[in-house]
Amino acid sequence: MNRLAFYPDKPGRWRALLAAIALPAFLAPVMNAQAQSTNAPAKTETATIGGGCFWCAEAVFQRIPGVKSVTSGFAGGSVPNPGYEQVCTGTTGHAEVIQLKFDPAVLSYDKLLEIFWEAHDPTTLNRQGADHGTQYRSIVLYSDEAQKKAADASKAKAAKRFKDPIVTEIVALKAFYPAEDYHQNYYNLNKNTQSYCQFVITPKLKKLIAEGVIPQGKE
Repeated sequence: MNRLAFYPDKPGRWRALLAAIALPAFLAPVMNAQAQSTNAPAKTETATIGGGCFWCAEAVFQRIPGVKSVTSGFAGGSVPNPGYEQVCTGTTGHAEVIQLKFDPAVLSYDKLLEIFWEAHDPTTLNRQGADHGTQYRSIVLYSDEAQKKAADASKAKAAKRFKDPIVTEIVALKAFYPAEDYHQNYYNLNKNTQSYCQFVITPKLKKLIAEGVIPQGKE
């Protein structure tokens, strides 16, 4: 089914429409699912990446050991403090991204990038599945030269696994803007009630679990 038919002229709106379609109330969770945390590290590091819908990326990385927190937001554009509807127009230059706090003693930045390449298709320009537009581009935003060097090397290594060229941008992070509250922890709060979670995110998580990217039992 081509879900773009809902709003062919408004990229991103088909996702919003599916999210608004609630499944039967009896399927609602008794309590909100929360990603399991690990022991508090001596320090954490920050990574900012984008690979399509931030609801999807957030759900994936919340299930990776060593990730302490995930915030959905916007980066890479020119408009300060953009809102979701504004970003969906494609006029702000921003991409949907997630910003992670992670324990480098458990999850290295290099390993985080390996998971990033596995969790989306970095060869499709401005598109992930039926989500299309510059806000869905594949992007790594580095915070220092060490991250830039690691991202460049990881991209070159990952390129050997893909038939088509990787189109992921690797750029310096200038500003990160958290998205509205209702975008945060989206899958955990809505996985049993929202159609986008059922049709798009759940299958992605199951695929990554089957491939060993996400640990078993992290549905």
